[in-house]
Amino acid sequence: MSHIVPVEHSDPVNAQILSISEDLIAGFHRHPFHVIAEKSGVALPVVLERIRAMLEGGVIRRVRQTLLSTKLAHGALVAWRVPEEKLNAAFDFMAKEDPFSGHVVIRSTDTEVSGSGYRLWTTLKVPVGESLDEHAQVLMRLTGAEEYLLMPANGVFALGVGHVRRRTLEPGDRADEPGVMMTTVPVDLTEEEWNVLLALKEELTPDEITASPWDARAEIAGVSLERFCEVAETLNAKKVIGRFSTFLEHVKPSSTGERVTRFNGLFHWAVPKGREIEAGGEVGRHYCMTHCYWREGGPQFGDVNIMGVVHGTEKTRVLEHKAAIDRYLESVGIPVSYTNVFWGGRSEIKPSEISPKVYHEWHAKHAE
Repeated sequence: MSHIVPVEHSDPVNAQILSISEDLIAGFHRHPFHVIAEKSGVALPVVLERIRAMLEGGVIRRVRQTLLSTKLAHGALVAWRVPEEKLNAAFDFMAKEDPFSGHVVIRSTDTEVSGSGYRLWTTLKVPVGESLDEHAQVLMRLTGAEEYLLMPANGVFALGVGHVRRRTLEPGDRADEPGVMMTTVPVDLTEEEWNVLLALKEELTPDEITASPWDARAEIAGVSLERFCEVAETLNAKKVIGRFSTFLEHVKPSSTGERVTRFNGLFHWAVPKGREIEAGGEVGRHYCMTHCYWREGGPQFGDVNIMGVVHGTEKTRVLEHKAAIDRYLESVGIPVSYTNVFWGGRSEIKPSEISPKVYHEWHAKHAE
């Protein structure tokens, strides 16, 4: 009788693995699956078998070494105003034809507020030295969007996606210390570092989910495995490596119809100028926040300057998390002049391309 491997994220062994592998393996590791096994208490052969099975079953969307691309590319959250009849086509173009747009989401608000007309939200990255505005102008021409607003991150307070770990959180659960702000200053890399980086960042195929996943990648980068790991460790020291992560398919249901999360809310808060770092740290210390940034939304969005995302299976629960943070901000004396929730609907998520070569080829192809 053949051995059937459970693939649901809710299976107890899978949940044990995912609670570590989603977002707790920081930096570069020569043997990342060994680290997952060690931290989760699940034997290495089982870890490899389960992650491979979840990837093949569509429960895990991708397994990859993430980069802190804020250091390698200029990035921004972009809100687009698109005529309603062109909205879905614009979504498709950004999701399928523009490798520099990462998250592509159609959002809506519960009430008509400033900014409700901006339904399409994307994250955009362009290589260092290129212009976000220039790329957005081309996208506007190609999709028929009427207007866009670029909101680069001035600072990042929370970045992590432990959906399985976060499901049991109570509203108001937070760390003992405020979130520490990461900055977004670009770094320079050598050609060899770029070669290793570009080989390192691609998703692992099911065949690469092995005890030593970097062997083939070193070959692609044209260096020995030892050199590949040394360069990756240098990149880690330069703070351009994020975490080794298994990303769950948290939007689409799995083959058996289970979903990881149903709702995602983009929370907006406007706090007094000069208090953004303090407020971002206070919001970012809440465990429910998968992302938290200081971004300037301008008059179109009530002068919002702190933004963050929370995922959940029930809308009321997401709103309870929001209410707990609102109460907490009030308790620590941070006034909020405007706040709102933009709900995520249709969405596609892919890693943003950061290769200068791919960027130039794309612009040559889409030139007028």
